[in-house]
Amino acid sequence: MSLIRREARDAHLVLTLDKARGNAMNPALIEELLGAAREATADDSVHGVLLASAKPKLFCPGLDLVELFDLDRPAMRAFMLRFADAMWGFFALPKPVVAAVSGHAIAGGCILALTADWRVLAPGAQIGLNEVKIGVPLPWSVALLLRYTVAPSAYSRVALLGRNFEGEEALRAGLADELAAPDGFLDAALQRLGEFTEKDLHAFARTKAYLRGDTIIAMRAREAELLDEWLDGWFAPSTRERIRATVKALSRKPQ
Repeated sequence: MSLIRREARDAHLVLTLDKARGNAMNPALIEELLGAAREATADDSVHGVLLASAKPKLFCPGLDLVELFDLDRPAMRAFMLRFADAMWGFFALPKPVVAAVSGHAIAGGCILALTADWRVLAPGAQIGLNEVKIGVPLPWSVALLLRYTVAPSAYSRVALLGRNFEGEEALRAGLADELAAPDGFLDAALQRLGEFTEKDLHAFARTKAYLRGDTIIAMRAREAELLDEWLDGWFAPSTRERIRATVKALSRKPQ
């Protein structure tokens, strides 16, 4: 069963995450995300992409700790490289991408949202990066993505303190671009996507490539080299204890 629902809305492709544990990212979901980014890039009938969630209160909570906790270092390294591939796929996608963040987008969920050209946030939905609080550094590509997207004045609050943001505070930090009411939320996000896709698509694609190209090159140049620093944090005893406690709590919750 697919973990991402695909729906054509005129020339827009709506990708709706619909996975157990609130769309938490496991290898299967990452492969589907990567495949969806490649398909959207290659399909001339797709003029824009909307990232959405089938969960009413969750966009994506980040990595699927329950599934990933038992991976050894080589397997976790392979997963994180595929994770980077998927994020690059959306960040470099030569068509408009809008993220409809209808619920909490934490850690990897925030990262996925940050790859979009525009983020629409629902009231009460929290968005943020909690990696340092857990005990892992931001992956190299994520640090560059943050530098590209977020206001420099917010770096410490977002990346180093690991705070979550919502509403106007998320707008000021640069984690979101627009707030929309729950009623008609998806339609509002599609309307914003339509504002992008009504532009000349060639002009849009080239301009986006000029704006993001240097960041993409820098991401790809050092992601594999610096990944061991992330893995050192992931496999540190103190981090393992924090993750183990989280996994126990998550395992008791109904999926």
